[in-house]
Amino acid sequence: MAEINRAYEELRAGRNGTQAGAADDRGRATWPPPQKPTRPVTGRVDTTATFRARNTTTGPAARPTGRPPLPVDRLRRDPLRASQPTGPLARARQRGFRPPPVPTLDEARAREMVFGRFHGHTLGEIASFEPSYIDWLARTISRDPDLVAAARVVQGDLDDRDVPRRPRPAAR
Repeated sequence: MAEINRAYEELRAGRNGTQAGAADDRGRATWPPPQKPTRPVTGRVDTTATFRARNTTTGPAARPTGRPPLPVDRLRRDPLRASQPTGPLARARQRGFRPPPVPTLDEARAREMVFGRFHGHTLGEIASFEPSYIDWLARTISRDPDLVAAARVVQGDLDDRDVPRRPRPAAR
């Protein structure tokens, strides 16, 4: 056992009796290698001032002065349902909208249709052979306000004369 301890001391002290980690006379390192020096802590960086919560502004809060903003839904309607995926139809009049002047009965009956099933016929002709079409025009057309006004005049004349109309079936 003493022999093992002596061999260990030789290895630790080096062959020529120098301290461990030193170089021998030929410049070779001895065994075991020296320990690396630890790096001392020289300073710390405080990062608490750079913390910012999510979704916060970086500058001063810019609050508008004056009245608060209007609520999005002024009518306080029911929330949207799954049966109406696109939501309720938003309708509003245009600013400065003025309805067209109401034509006379003769002007309304002379108005010619430029689209649809009775293209080329006047409203007076249509009222004589298909009065329910006049009701449909007055109820559903929205792109031509002059035509709608004329159809409503003719519809009022048909109502005054008690002209019977065939009711149209509801759309499925």
